Formats: sequence, C-alpha cells, structure tokens
Amino acid sequence: MKLNTVIGTIAAGLLFSGVAMGQAKIVIKGSDTLGAKMVPQLTAVYKAMGNATDFEIAAEGSSTAFTSLLEGTADIGMSSRDAKEGEKDSFTAKGKELVEHVAGIDMIAVVVNEGNSVKDLTTKQIEGIFTGEITDWSELGGKKGAISVYTRNTSSGTYKSFQELAMNKRDYGSSTQKMAGNEAIASEVGKNINGIGYVGLAYAKNDGLLPVTVEGKGLDSPAEYPLSRKLYYYTVGQPEGEIGKFLTWAKTDETAQKVIEKVGFVSAK
Repeated sequence: MKLNTVIGTIAAGLLFSGVAMGQAKIVIKGSDTLGAKMVPQLTAVYKAMGNATDFEIAAEGSSTAFTSLLEGTADIGMSSRDAKEGEKDSFTAKGKELVEHVAGIDMIAVVVNEGNSVKDLTTKQIEGIFTGEITDWSELGGKKGAISVYTRNTSSGTYKSFQELAMNKRDYGSSTQKMAGNEAIASEVGKNINGIGYVGLAYAKNDGLLPVTVEGKGLDSPAEYPLSRKLYYYTVGQPEGEIGKFLTWAKTDETAQKVIEKVGFVSAK
C-alpha cells in the first residue's frame, strides 16, 4: 500500500475510528523528539494498514522512558539518548534486562530567526553561546543585540545530547531559557530576531526559523553534519507478541521508513 494512500485513509477517518473491543494496547512513553511527531505518525499508519492495536503515547522527555519501564507503566520507552549506566543498573538490580533498539537517526539543528544575518557557526561558537561566554550577536559578525538562548529542559534527552555533542559536556549558561519541547523552542526563536535554540530535524523548517550550517555543513549532509545522534526504543527484555510485531515493523518495514523520513529523520535501515 502506498504511503500517501495510507495517510489519506487516516485523514479521512475511514479506518479504526475507535478502539475495537478487546484489541491490543501498547503504551509508549519518553522522548518528545520521537513522541511528538514520528511515533504518532508511525502508529497511525500501522493501524491503518490493518493492525488491530491501540496506542497510548506520552512524550514527556527521555528520562521518563526509563522510569516508566522500570515501574511497569510503559511497554516501550522512547529516548533521544542512550541509557545511562545508572539507569541500566536500576534494571539489573531488579533482575530486568533493558534492551535497546535503534529507531532512527536525528540531526540536532541549531536554529536562529530567519531575519538573522548569521548563517554559519563553528562548534566553538555554539559552545560559547550556550555556555554563556558569547552574549551578543555582534561577537559573531551579526547586528548588535543580546542573544536569547532557548534550550530543552533537564528531563530531555536532547538537552543532554546537545551538551555532549556541542558543548564539550559543559554546563549551560545561567541565562538560558528552558522549554518543554521542540515546538516551544521553534516558536520562541521564530518570534525573536535575537533568538537561538536547537531542535530535532523534524522541526528545523518551522515558520520563522533558519537552520544554521555548522562548520559549513548543513542538514542536507547527514554523514558530515557534526551534531547527529541515534534515536532509540527501549524494552524490558526482548519484545514479544504485539510489541515485538510493532517494533519489527517500525524498524524494518519500507512504509515505516518512509514515514520516518517524511517526518524529517533519517532511517536507521
């Protein structure tokens, strides 16, 4: 079945307009990067292709993937970072095995307002902006104006991934403004001529934004772009039944890979 046909069917509401009596339900919790767009679209297409499965999705940050799995309140965890050793140890201590599945590849886009004249930054400049060492656009060749820095909140995997990829694991500057999700950062930067932030690839083309090139490399060069990372699903033990069926489809099926790329990520396959 063609992707456009599937999506059109969903939009028209012709299939699975309600939860069938007794059908399977999969609870997925964690990363906003995966859970705001990619996973909801994957699950919608999966259902429209004839799979009688209901999904509950909560996108509240990567850290919640691991707490929810450990508590048994989620079947699948979504994370935009790999599990920390302490998180893995928590599962081991309870006799549980935390299993990692690559969901796709993301590039963290550094975005400025489309009216900003600064269009390329080095990794050193990005580090300086987000640690608070560089505070005015004139220091970067732009028009004079105090830089407004927007970041994800501390429960976000993207918050931590960006620290590692772009900031040499240094602390964020004290004046950075923490946002709940990608959409919030995109909105604020899109409204603020002096704004800068980072978002997942799927949000880089939102209205009012300009993704800057990093070391001269843009988002159209996945293999060379400096700020790329893997995205993950996590399960307790090897997934079986409906959970295993869905994850196998999401990781390998051609239609699923087209959804992933349509949303704006890179297929791991």
